[in-house]
Amino acid sequence: MAESLVPLLILTADDLLWSRWSQAVAHRWLPARGRGLPDVARWAAQQRQLVLLDGELPRLPAWSDPAWGRVMPAIRLVVASGRPDDERGSQALTAGASGYCHAYMPPSALATVLDVVASGGIWMGRSLVSRLLRGVHTRLSDTGTEWAAGLTGRERSVARRAAMGESNQQIADALGITERTVRAHLSAVFDKLEVGDRLQLALRVHGIAAGVAC
Repeated sequence: MAESLVPLLILTADDLLWSRWSQAVAHRWLPARGRGLPDVARWAAQQRQLVLLDGELPRLPAWSDPAWGRVMPAIRLVVASGRPDDERGSQALTAGASGYCHAYMPPSALATVLDVVASGGIWMGRSLVSRLLRGVHTRLSDTGTEWAAGLTGRERSVARRAAMGESNQQIADALGITERTVRAHLSAVFDKLEVGDRLQLALRVHGIAAGVAC
């Protein structure tokens, strides 16, 4: 028996973008079109969750608008922008969005984003992840070393630097090791701490529990 299609609300005023997105997701999702925040509220009232939003939608409320707070708890929102910007992405995620990506990414990549968000994860690009990691490190002090129990000294050093938003190459240069070795250490750290990505690692280092996927 064929798997049931999952309802997906697509909010865009761009007919070409609607056509692109609806065709890209037709194998997995059942797309419906909306044009504004009231459509999202109605979608949530129908107990449907997944929403794909054109970040350039005209008259879109600011992410600080309380109207977003009234709908966010009931939906899983992916914001897709033709002009991705880390500051706007950070604002959307802070408001409660579950994903931020490029509006014109390949169909297979868009499908991956929706799969991650539909399953309860969070999706964001590498530069935005690094930005958020640096913000976490700036705002929070280290809560101790309990998180590092079971890690080797080198694994602990790599984990701390990754949690500050440093790239693999930056970590390798700072520690005098190869990037391949950094990846091996990070893989071991993820396994031992049972985290799936750098953002989870940063939150673990700073004593915050959360589940995300990037």
